[in-house]
Amino acid sequence: MRMGGRLAAAMEVLADIDGRQRPAAEALRDWGGAHRFAGGGDRAAIGNIVYDALRRRRSAGWLFDGDSPRALAFGALLLEWGETPDAINAMLDGDKFAPPPLEEDELRILRERLAADMPDEVRADCPDWSAPLLRSAFGENWADEAAALARRPPLDLRANLLKCERDTLLAALSATGADATGIAPHGVRIAPIEGSGRHPNVQAGEAFAEGRFEVQDEGSQIVSELAGARPGMQVLDYCAGAGGKSLALSAAMRNQGQIFAHDALKPRLAPIVERIKRAGSRNIQIAAGASELGPLEDRMDIVLVDAPCTGSGTWRRRPDTKWRLTRQQLDARIAEQAEILDMAARYVKPGGLLAYVTCSVFAEENGEQAEAFLERVPGFTPQDHAALWKHHFPGQEGRAGIGMGVSLSPGRTGTDGFYFCALRRT
Repeated sequence: MRMGGRLAAAMEVLADIDGRQRPAAEALRDWGGAHRFAGGGDRAAIGNIVYDALRRRRSAGWLFDGDSPRALAFGALLLEWGETPDAINAMLDGDKFAPPPLEEDELRILRERLAADMPDEVRADCPDWSAPLLRSAFGENWADEAAALARRPPLDLRANLLKCERDTLLAALSATGADATGIAPHGVRIAPIEGSGRHPNVQAGEAFAEGRFEVQDEGSQIVSELAGARPGMQVLDYCAGAGGKSLALSAAMRNQGQIFAHDALKPRLAPIVERIKRAGSRNIQIAAGASELGPLEDRMDIVLVDAPCTGSGTWRRRPDTKWRLTRQQLDARIAEQAEILDMAARYVKPGGLLAYVTCSVFAEENGEQAEAFLERVPGFTPQDHAALWKHHFPGQEGRAGIGMGVSLSPGRTGTDGFYFCALRRT
């Protein structure tokens, strides 16, 4: 397929996403199934246009004074691919599968908008209702931080210390351009793709099959490290999901001690069995039912609560969720988080740690949630997070937001948006 055909396909997928309010990955998969003639390079390029259009939906719509699939797809090429209006029209010329070229009215609006400065609320590429929350979280730099949530993400991996060191993994992945992460001590990063490119399929290689690494954002690695799991500890991963943090904790504990992986929604735990086997983790025990947690009350050195949240910190990876999220959904998550924290606290032993984590950047889900828990539940006290950060990441002072917890973000730390708060049971 030429670029014109790819652009038309992206517009078709964007229309499907909007019309049926469905996830981008699902719409792209269905399009690929119905157009099997499209090669891997075509699908990658179409996917890149779609995801770029969703990340930059607000600013692309501003360029064209409208947010039709056509405006969003063309806007993606202008904003993220470095194309010009003339270059776009030239690449569409003579392509019978291409959409109609940019018309004079569109070109006129584009000339005006491209010569102007984007307002902060446009540059932030966020829904209107979330802008005050981002201002509250980031202060005067809120638009820059929000814009960072609309950029293409890197591919981050974590070297599995049960099987190899980071330097060994870097050598094995040298052909991919992988480099060490800037903060996480065991992380490996492959830079964001450009244009129609795609990340290497690292999970198809020998290193992955042998369990030498897991795909895990650097921010997720950082909060796992901050939890402070050490050999011999008893740890409850209360919202374990697919087990990414359980595996990171297992490696930090060098397979010594015990990790109980629990999730209220049992199907979420399904991938963990194969991941445990591949990683060589021998100290993870699945505790799916509530009855299995009873004997753990007042016994855990660490209870990690990776709470269900809005996922606003992952918008650069899942940009379609940004535009489906509502204030009502946020309120529901806040209530759910409070209930989960109250339940999880009973498993922390005296002197133990309750580690609260979200992949959100909203203060209402983060520091405000932690403060509300402390007011509600006696017997816990917040740790000195500045000292905790310095202990785990010496020389990285100033990289994270420190207050009632630790805040990470694409603009500040180059990671997904994460929040971590350590609460000690007194």
